[in-house]
Amino acid sequence: MRKIDYIVIHCTATPQTTKIQSIRNYWKNILKWKSVGYHFIVEANGKVTQLSDIANPTNGVAGYNTKSIHISYIGGVDKDGKPVDNRTDEQKKALLDTIKKVRNEIVLKQRFFPIIQGHTDFPGVSKACPCFDAKEEYKDI
Repeated sequence: MRKIDYIVIHCTATPQTTKIQSIRNYWKNILKWKSVGYHFIVEANGKVTQLSDIANPTNGVAGYNTKSIHISYIGGVDKDGKPVDNRTDEQKKALLDTIKKVRNEIVLKQRFFPIIQGHTDFPGVSKACPCFDAKEEYKDI
């Protein structure tokens, strides 16, 4: 397993009704990425889909992907496209459960506690993603 320093929390910056396949198509056809943007994605109903094995880097945060696991919820914008924390209760629970599961796996394999933070918490990132304070929300995990 690669060394993981960060568990990064994201939002898709799309309406909560956006389909995972639409997001995948955007990465592949518009951004021309060879891999996906996140390891896990959480739908509004709380369903978690794993998009990539955690052994593989994804395209979550430029310059940090080789040492990060990326988890996103679908949403993060209002009807006008402005940043907003619009996670459903189901998404909040699924995010927390997924973070705990991934963190525990990392700790067991590398005996190291990864930092849990939002995309916006990295140097040089100017977007609001994940549209809430992930460091504060998950500080006790």
